[in-house]
Amino acid sequence: MDKIENVELKYLTLEDFEELKQATEAAYHSMPGSYWRKKQIAKLISIFPEGQIVIKVNGDIAGCALSVIVDFDEIEDNHTYNDIIGDTSFKIHDKNGDTLYGIDVFIKPDYRGLRLGRRLYDYRKELCENLNLKGIVFGGRIPNYHKFADKITPKQYIEKVRSKEIHDPVINFQLSNDFHPVRILKGYLEGDEDSGEYAVFMEWDNVYYTKPSKKPSANKSVVRLGLIQWQMRTYKSLEDLMQQAEYFIDTVAGYRSDFALFPEFFNAPLMAAYNHMSEPAAIRELAGFTATIKERFSELSVSYNINIISGSMPEMIDGKLYNLGYLCKRDGSVERFEKIHVTPDEARVWGMQTGNIVKTFDTDCGKIGILICYDVEFPELSRLLAEEGMDILFVPFLTDTQNGYSRVKLCAQARAVENECYVAIAGSVGNLPNVHNMDIQYAQSAVFTPCDFAFPSNGIKAEATPNAEMILVADVDIDLLRELHTFGSVHNLKDRRTDVYEVKRVREN
Repeated sequence: MDKIENVELKYLTLEDFEELKQATEAAYHSMPGSYWRKKQIAKLISIFPEGQIVIKVNGDIAGCALSVIVDFDEIEDNHTYNDIIGDTSFKIHDKNGDTLYGIDVFIKPDYRGLRLGRRLYDYRKELCENLNLKGIVFGGRIPNYHKFADKITPKQYIEKVRSKEIHDPVINFQLSNDFHPVRILKGYLEGDEDSGEYAVFMEWDNVYYTKPSKKPSANKSVVRLGLIQWQMRTYKSLEDLMQQAEYFIDTVAGYRSDFALFPEFFNAPLMAAYNHMSEPAAIRELAGFTATIKERFSELSVSYNINIISGSMPEMIDGKLYNLGYLCKRDGSVERFEKIHVTPDEARVWGMQTGNIVKTFDTDCGKIGILICYDVEFPELSRLLAEEGMDILFVPFLTDTQNGYSRVKLCAQARAVENECYVAIAGSVGNLPNVHNMDIQYAQSAVFTPCDFAFPSNGIKAEATPNAEMILVADVDIDLLRELHTFGSVHNLKDRRTDVYEVKRVREN
């Protein structure tokens, strides 16, 4: 081209037919007569106009993309191209289908090398997202296969193309546009001698696809987190402590937060009344308040329309002491989580037992995970939760020194990167001189993200002021995680070598 003055995508019209025919014949010069008939074009335009587009350079057709919508389950595994386009009325097209089927895409030889094909593919992807379709599929030709047909199978050919041992311009282009091969189609396109009549069934997944539901759904894509950086202070009674807790819940709910996260052992000030006892006895007295706090939090979650993560509290179960907490949902339901790894201090001083519950929780804001303090320093736990579809990991913590806090912070950031999720941590600040083994606290609550272009470069969405009582409110976009899983610079979840190693449960919850 001497000079490109204008490049535009336009819907195909019947007036374009003669020029489209010439462009098609030029693109498929090795397959004479392989052009669309006027009746077919007219039908495609009438049933699905937004699926038929041309790209024009300086007003001339340089390329074209044609497509229909199909019900993916209705396509037989070994269908042929004729099964899709053989009926001139295109009965295969289903406006209520779930998948975009590409029936043709080409760029005229004179216009190749200008990356125009990518524009056609990008349009299809955007169309797929706008129509909420599962993805895009088509049968891709392998025009260079005839050069290797006497030596390798089509499957081996595809593998060698993927490993860069063989160059195939068509397959390489599709792979670079995020399509992946699903299977080989035999006898797909009659007369395609270059491909041996084989084709590769290619697929692109729409990460934004939402399965239609007849039930109303309140699931949100942008979730607001309310983190409570709790000040340890003396309380005369449980009622005083709950009054302060309700104040913070009221505050973060006033900012329309979806979650309120309390720290680990936020109720520890109540142990001051038992400071004359031994430390194991005092914390067992504290455990006596847990059932009441759980019930009060559940009531507050409903009345303030917010999901409350209770931090953690001691509780006696069958005569044994555990460190656990409750997810109090705004629909009134309550679920328990437990600390899996107790610290050496918890075991030695209090006789704390290890928990066993490792699970994700379904909420109106998607799947979440909750790990208590020390647990976030064990990557296997969060990996199990990530495999269950966790989007947000909440970590209530309690650390006395800055180096203890650094362990929690750095491990939490690592969990966000390796599991491609958000991690929210909340801790307590201040001093408790009248409670043994709970003298000082250090915290800086924060929300961490993966490190990629759609997120903060340092992986920190928001941070509280260190060692100051406050709330931290931050929004996290769940759709960005979906995009990251597929289009991220790296794919920490997808690229795991599960053929070499795996993380698995030893016991079920």
